[in-house]
Amino acid sequence: MSVAEQSIAGAEARGHGFLASSVGRKIVMAASGIVLFGFVTVHMIGNTQAYMGAESFNGYAKFLHSMLHGGGIWIFRAVLLLATGLHVWSATTLTLDNLAARPVGYRAQQNVASTWASRTMRWSGVILAVFIVFHLLHLTTGQAHPAFDHANPYANFVSGFKVPAAAAFYIVAQLCLGLHMWHGVWSFTQTLGLSHPRYESLRRNFATGLTLLVVGVNISYPVAVITGFIH
Repeated sequence: MSVAEQSIAGAEARGHGFLASSVGRKIVMAASGIVLFGFVTVHMIGNTQAYMGAESFNGYAKFLHSMLHGGGIWIFRAVLLLATGLHVWSATTLTLDNLAARPVGYRAQQNVASTWASRTMRWSGVILAVFIVFHLLHLTTGQAHPAFDHANPYANFVSGFKVPAAAAFYIVAQLCLGLHMWHGVWSFTQTLGLSHPRYESLRRNFATGLTLLVVGVNISYPVAVITGFIH
């Protein structure tokens, strides 16, 4: 079955409800994106504890695992898993619908209204999905870590980023996150009805500022470890 036939069959199976419409799925993508954006921002802020030393970072990790008597972290993970699943589902179905609408590409494509970030959303999304799996195996469960110690998250943080390949992949993933975040913030503000000439500059500055902040701070972690600033 071709991509177009699969998409048409999927659209028929979805029916004619809210989630079957492209607008409905764009709203789901925007809402789930807001949740994921919030997580990335909070995660970035929390990891700044690494600059304060082992005691502070390990104390932060202990706090996360002790919230609501240990149940808070699992609620947090369940919400993230649901948001990620909805985000991937909406992105995939919208992409398939777009391919079905034009199974044969333009003979000469002119990218006038689109940005490089928007044109690479699919690829940056795939790289980020791979990175999330690696990141969990690397610094959460330890299977991809050279010397994982469940009792010492700070040591895991430092020794993990001392591996050049891991640090390089982390940096590449953060650059992809930047592209994804910038276009994502721009898109969800448009989906929420904030697209107006009066707000264009504000939307652009908001998306750019938050993206540079999150990506810049996240990239600083492996760089700080590699240069010995965090040790």
